[in-house]
Amino acid sequence: MDYKDYYKTLGVSRNASTDEIRKAYRKLAMQYHPDRNPGDKQAEERFKEVNEAYQVLSDSQKKAHYDRVGSAYSNWQQRGAPSGGFDWSQFARGAPGGTRVNVEDFGDDLFSDFFRSIFGGMGGVGSTGRGNPAARGNPAYQQQVEISLEDAFKGATLQIQSEGKRKKVRIPAGVRTGSKVRVAGAGPNGMDLYLIVQVKEDERFERRGNNLHTTAKVSAFTAILGGEAEVETMTGKVKLTIPPGTQPEQVFRVAGRGMPQLKSPSNKGDLLVRLKVEIPRYLSSKQRELLEEASKIKF
Repeated sequence: MDYKDYYKTLGVSRNASTDEIRKAYRKLAMQYHPDRNPGDKQAEERFKEVNEAYQVLSDSQKKAHYDRVGSAYSNWQQRGAPSGGFDWSQFARGAPGGTRVNVEDFGDDLFSDFFRSIFGGMGGVGSTGRGNPAARGNPAYQQQVEISLEDAFKGATLQIQSEGKRKKVRIPAGVRTGSKVRVAGAGPNGMDLYLIVQVKEDERFERRGNNLHTTAKVSAFTAILGGEAEVETMTGKVKLTIPPGTQPEQVFRVAGRGMPQLKSPSNKGDLLVRLKVEIPRYLSSKQRELLEEASKIKF
């Protein structure tokens, strides 16, 4: 049995970050997705390979075990690949001398013999995760979905295509990039489908945790004398009170106008507004006269 290089499958280096691995997977999964390549057996096989690689490299426990396998296999090759072949069975029980590896028992053709051999998929190594669909005999299938920041704020109902059927899925408020939404039995062969959420960037707001960051503009006169600034929020515009003597780039906090917490949507983060002070390019003669007079007054 040949060794499978999952890093090569996803086109990432061995020291790739979790984010780099996820981005590589998303790109390849979209390229070879069966819905985009109907009837293409080569694309289907490639999709399975990409999914298998991601199942391993995106899981810290399986990735660590796989890296141990790769190191042992590389050492075996450097010794000239002694006769008898590489002993894969030692890794179905976990790394030699190490702890037992808890992984999913995938009992179908979605995963390769290599995967089953080193993770014990056919050798009785079961998952201890009570919340893991694979522990209930139903392996998982992943698909990326892209939503707007507004959808992440309000929640959204999406229509997905799976196995030739359309299904409505509710995306809860408060999700962020990387959130997983489980749809029971919606994947191929009755697998659970996990929607991996990608929240698009918004030109108005920057999200940091559950807080939102934005900017507002005021004139120099408003900053000096005080007044109001109109600020856009996710639920409409509000008036922000500007005290006299406000400095450029000063940040104001508007409580409860940020993103909802995923499991408690009534609790929201804050909106932080950075003030941009606009200096007028042109002044009337009266304005110039008054400013010149004011500039002569010592503070």
